[in-house]
Amino acid sequence: MKKNLLMRFRSVRTSIVVSFGVLVVFALLTYFIISLQYTEDTVLDNSTEYTSQLIGQVNNDIDSYISYMENISFIVTHNSDVRDYLFTENLTPERSEELQERIVTLFQTVSSTREDITNIALLPDRRSPMINDGRDTLNPYTETEELEWYQEALDAGGQAVISTSHVQNAIAGKYDWVVTLSRSITNNASPGVHGVFFVDLNYNAISDLCERISLGDKGYIYILDKDGGIVYHPQQQLIYSGMKEELISEVMDTEVSSFLTDDGRLYTVSRSEATGWIVVGVSYVSELMKRADEARATYLLVALGLLAVAMFLAFLLSDQITRPLKALELSMKEVEKGNFSSAALEARDNNEIGRLTRNFNTMTSEIQKLMEQSEEEQKAKRKYELKVLQSQINPHFLYNTLDSIIWMAEWGKNQEVVKMTSSLARLLRRSISNEREVVTIAEEIDYTEAYLTIQKMRYKDKLEYRIEVEPDICQEETVKLVLQPLVENAIYHGIKYKEGKGLIEIRGCRVGTDIVLEVRDDGKGMDQDTLAHIFEKHVRDTKSNGVGVQNVQERIRLFYGAEYGLSFESEPGRGTLAVIRLPGRKEAEPDEKTRN
Repeated sequence: MKKNLLMRFRSVRTSIVVSFGVLVVFALLTYFIISLQYTEDTVLDNSTEYTSQLIGQVNNDIDSYISYMENISFIVTHNSDVRDYLFTENLTPERSEELQERIVTLFQTVSSTREDITNIALLPDRRSPMINDGRDTLNPYTETEELEWYQEALDAGGQAVISTSHVQNAIAGKYDWVVTLSRSITNNASPGVHGVFFVDLNYNAISDLCERISLGDKGYIYILDKDGGIVYHPQQQLIYSGMKEELISEVMDTEVSSFLTDDGRLYTVSRSEATGWIVVGVSYVSELMKRADEARATYLLVALGLLAVAMFLAFLLSDQITRPLKALELSMKEVEKGNFSSAALEARDNNEIGRLTRNFNTMTSEIQKLMEQSEEEQKAKRKYELKVLQSQINPHFLYNTLDSIIWMAEWGKNQEVVKMTSSLARLLRRSISNEREVVTIAEEIDYTEAYLTIQKMRYKDKLEYRIEVEPDICQEETVKLVLQPLVENAIYHGIKYKEGKGLIEIRGCRVGTDIVLEVRDDGKGMDQDTLAHIFEKHVRDTKSNGVGVQNVQERIRLFYGAEYGLSFESEPGRGTLAVIRLPGRKEAEPDEKTRN
């Protein structure tokens, strides 16, 4: 196949340059792909390591915070006034009141040093509870002894226990969202629990530790306790209401520090040995990969630079190689004219070209002798006509379509194979027939529909299309290949980046004496700055046909004048509308004017 392709070129130099260019492009493409993959892997690894450090820092901050609160609970529960209040058997009213005042003073001192303490309380087994400043009371509608954090404190045997986030309803008139640290108080001289001390930590203190860490625009941090209960989540209410799900079981079961999900989320896990809590960071790979844009641009510039240098060297070296051949060609032309005396060449090299030159000299000498011997002998001439076929179907599109056909055939989808093959045949037939530059709108619609049929079957869950063209304009004429490039742009630059299925609508109607064709998509759209530069020349995309917006605009105006051509309307997130205005051969009917 390569040999046949090279034979199509009219010069050896062109063949050498093209062959060398193909090899260079292949090498640079390999380099580019490997570099991009390496960059993405490196960015992902570095981002994972950085996120792990951030999550670890949050875990350390929480450990320090909880450790400080545990120290406060230890100091309070071992305070002599507290223990006298709990353990003294025959406590006089005067002494009881004195101890209560001193305990309240202790509570106020602790609370004044920490703004994140919502409630601090002592719940004795046999005496009156002491809550905050002494004026708060227990909620008469709540059985405090049955609350989960209270039971956990009794079961912990004097160790501090941290609860998950919850609404504290043990205190009358207060319903704060808190995390409760509780500890039971026992007396070695008297077995059993004599009371429970607890301190409610403001939920915002935990959330502030998490929210001050940024994991991108969409990333977030949440905290689980050792049993999988949610201590903190930025969307905790949505989770409790069932409107959002979180990968709690996967986080609890994982044995690695990070893992990726199918939807592109990176979960980074840090476990605390002090509290048993699990801090989880959720990052989005799409945001992490934004850091690779600069590296991609650098690789692309390097690849283009290397390509330019390589092509320059290819032209230079090919000239050195083909120079003797050009001399041989000129000598042959002299022979054709009958100038055998001036056709002799000097063979300096001992390679194939040098041997060819010497053989040529021998041949011309023998021919001259033969011509002198026989004037009736005529010179034999050959003419070779090489026709360079031009294909408008992009190789990437053709290869992907053939791959899709093979895949569907292997899975036994015969009807789909027939449909896609038929559409591809229609597309190729229209593309190869280059004798006409002007076609009917019906032919242009048929070509575009064949292209859309293939794309829809390739992107089964991504693309829908609708074509509504008034029959009255189907036989009107248009420049060839004006709709398909706009449809291609709508797919690759609009629908491709949309979440969910996209829709492309093609409409055609008559407005006055003009024909209006519209291509509308509901893709990502364009901002005004992009829209303002849409007709400027851009670097050709190797994965598109190369018949871009500017090309379509120039061909329409070349055929029909500056008053015809393309116009665009677009809005980010709302899609794009491309309008083609062409001259018609007749005026619209009255009802058509009214409708439009």
